[in-house]
Amino acid sequence: MKTSKVIILLLIFNSLSIFGQNMDFEDYDPPSTLVVPETMITKAKFPFIDVHNHQFRMPSQNLKDLVDEMDKLNMKVMVNLSGRGRGSDEHLMKALENVKTNYPNRFIVFTNISLTGIDESGWTERTVAQLEKDVALGANGLKIYKSQGMDNKDSKGNRIKIDDPRIGPVWEKCGELGIPVLIHAADPKPFWDAHDNKNERWLELKLRSRRKRDAKVTGSWQTIINEQHNIFRKHKNTKFINAHLGWYGNNLAKLGELMDEIPNMYSEIGAVIAELGRQPRNAKAFLTKYQDRIMFGKDSWNPEEYHTYFRVLESSDEYFPYYKRYHAFWKMYGLDLDDEVLKKLYYKNALKVIPNIDKSLFPK
Repeated sequence: MKTSKVIILLLIFNSLSIFGQNMDFEDYDPPSTLVVPETMITKAKFPFIDVHNHQFRMPSQNLKDLVDEMDKLNMKVMVNLSGRGRGSDEHLMKALENVKTNYPNRFIVFTNISLTGIDESGWTERTVAQLEKDVALGANGLKIYKSQGMDNKDSKGNRIKIDDPRIGPVWEKCGELGIPVLIHAADPKPFWDAHDNKNERWLELKLRSRRKRDAKVTGSWQTIINEQHNIFRKHKNTKFINAHLGWYGNNLAKLGELMDEIPNMYSEIGAVIAELGRQPRNAKAFLTKYQDRIMFGKDSWNPEEYHTYFRVLESSDEYFPYYKRYHAFWKMYGLDLDDEVLKKLYYKNALKVIPNIDKSLFPK
C-alpha cells in the first residue's frame, strides 16, 4: 500500500511538467493578492544611530559618498564595528584618521581582538595593552565576532570558549575604560538542527549550505549562548550589547527574562527585523517594556534595506514581505511604535551606552 502511494505521488509530481508546472519549492514565490494600505518609508521619523555596521574599506573610503547616503536615511551616526579590519594596527589607525580628518562626528569606530596565540605566555597582558592603546587612539568600543566561541581554536585544536578565563581581563578592562562590548555569539538555532522538513530555515540552509552548523565542531547552540551569558553575569561593570537580540527574537519572553536578570546586557535588532515583524503585538509590547535596553542595528550596508526596518518599526502596515525570502519566507506587519519608544531605539539608548557620540546631532 505504501509503495502504491509513493508511485501515485511520483506520477502526480511528474505530471506537473506536462502542464508547464515543473517547479522547485524554492522557486514558488507568488505575489500576494491582498489589497491593503502600503506605507513606503525611505527616511526614519527621527535621526538614528546604526550601532551595528561593517565598513572594511574605511581606511581609504570616500566618506562623503557614504555620508550622503546616510543623510537620505536620516542616519546621523554609523558605528563601524570592523575597526581593525582583518587584524592590523595600520587598518585601525587609518580608519580613525579618515574619520577624524573628514567626518569626526558622523562615525564611531570599534576595535577588535585576535585570539591567535592565546596559549602563549603574556597573551592576556598584550591584548589588554592593545585595547588600552586602541581606545587612546579613538576607538569607542570592542566588537567580538562570532568566530570566537565557534571557529577559533587554540594550539591543541580545542574550541576557544567565549568565557575562557584568559579573556576575562579584556572584559574587565572594557568596563574600566567605559566602552561597551558588542558581541555576536552563535547564529540562529535552526542552523544546528536537522536540515529536514521540520526546520524553519530549510530554504536558507539549502541555498546557503555553509551556514549549517555541527555541534561536534562548534559546540551546541545552547552551550555557546550559555558561555556568552556567563561573561555578562560575571563582569557586571561592563556593558554588553548582545547582537541580533541574542538570537532570541523568536522567543521574546526568554529574552525578557534575561534582560531582567542581567542589567548590564543590552541588545540590538540587526538582521532580526523579520522576527519582530511577524509578531507585531508581542514585539511592540516587548520593545515598549524594554525600551531603555534595545538599540537600532542593521549589520550590512544596503541603503534600500533600511526602508523595511522603518516600515516595521513605524507603520501599521499588514502582510508585507522581507527583502530576503530565503531568510524569512513569512510576511511581516508594522509595529507602529510610540514616538518615545522610537527615539530610544533610534538614538537615546546608544547615546547612553556608547561614548563620545556627538549629542548635538539629536533632539532632546
